[in-house]
Amino acid sequence: MATERVAESLSQLVWQLCETAWETPFYFFFAFFLPLSGLAVFSIYILLHLVAPKPRLPYPSEKTYITTAPNGTVSAPRPLSCWYDRWHAEGCLSQEYPTIPAGFPVPDEATVEPAEVEMTVVVPAYNEDARIVAALEEMVEYLDQQFGRPHNDQLLQPERQERSAHKGGKKGKRATTPHRLVFRPESPSPASTPGVVGLTSPPPPPPPDTTPSGYEILIVDDGSRDRTVETALSFSRKHGLHDILRVVKLAKNRGKGGAVTHGLRHARGKYAVFADADGASRFSDLGRLIEGCEDVVDGSNRGVAIGSRAHLVGSEAVVKRSAIRNFLMRSFHFVLTILTPPATSRIRDTQCGFKLFSRAALPHIVPYMHAEGWIFDIEMLMLAESAPATPVLASDGSVIGTSYGIKVAEVPVGWHEVDGSKMSLVQDSVRMAIGLAVLRASWMLGVYRRRLA
Repeated sequence: MATERVAESLSQLVWQLCETAWETPFYFFFAFFLPLSGLAVFSIYILLHLVAPKPRLPYPSEKTYITTAPNGTVSAPRPLSCWYDRWHAEGCLSQEYPTIPAGFPVPDEATVEPAEVEMTVVVPAYNEDARIVAALEEMVEYLDQQFGRPHNDQLLQPERQERSAHKGGKKGKRATTPHRLVFRPESPSPASTPGVVGLTSPPPPPPPDTTPSGYEILIVDDGSRDRTVETALSFSRKHGLHDILRVVKLAKNRGKGGAVTHGLRHARGKYAVFADADGASRFSDLGRLIEGCEDVVDGSNRGVAIGSRAHLVGSEAVVKRSAIRNFLMRSFHFVLTILTPPATSRIRDTQCGFKLFSRAALPHIVPYMHAEGWIFDIEMLMLAESAPATPVLASDGSVIGTSYGIKVAEVPVGWHEVDGSKMSLVQDSVRMAIGLAVLRASWMLGVYRRRLA
């Protein structure tokens, strides 16, 4: 009887609400619907604060690296170069002591320390003992050919030269100069002497060549339980990569996104690329990424290029996949199209683990990362799309406007399936969909913001 009375009372309440909505829709809207909607949004906001990922601060040991020495030993932990720390400190000072009055917005030109090498390769690794050597072999061969080694430019070990000569047809194509003179000059042009009509100062002597050369490989070990670190150091010892291949050990597992973000914070390169440790993407396509980045770079030298496997849809490599895998791939892309902003939603392959950033793009993306799992690629692309304005330069270097966002070039790359994936097909696909919804809602409702702390 009590259950029947409760049900009858609820039905009467619903009926009265329906009658009120029908007879006085505006009164019902303002008296009931708006408050309920506001309460729902507020509840979602509180829930997001509880469930949205919050990346942890790095431990002191994670800001050091180990490498091999010429005598074959492993070095003691050395401090990592970190552009992020200086950038963050300068940002905090500018907030505390602003030099631009309020109400006078100017394009944001985040500064970052000059590059020390030409290319940084970040390799996130978690229990990759069985797969990392093959990936490093291909990586080092290409990097030696195209970039050379710091302080030993273009010198290869004899056995690597012989192997490269017999390889044939595998040498990657790399851009050597910007396509459209879009990179701003590194050194200022001579200026006229003020106050003296018709006289100019003599041109200064040419500055010393400070163009960075060579490369570095940062292997970020994400709390592996196998011999990933020992295998990487053995590879370094065998190939003479002393202080070129650096191993950073995370004290606790953070996920692939956390490992990549940590590595990019310590990148010293003019370009920074992250590549999966399984070697699924053809590393010799790095030259294509560089060209793609230079095609879209803006007046502040910001640009992103991402490897894409979209051109392989319909090929044998994809057709042979299981039906459930292809279904989940298409379903995730459909959800991605709905939940992400316009430029990101138009990207056909967001999950390929082969993405390159110009150095000037890093401070607009890396400091604001939150996702540390599989969904981190999408947050990077969203941050690039929403980056603040930068000046648009004319051919003579004058500012003619501003441009919002960092352009992303989607570049077709070679790819093949590699056994040993750690991704659970169904479980991780569901987690990625939920993570994407949380990520998008957190940025829309202000739970995530571009802030220094």
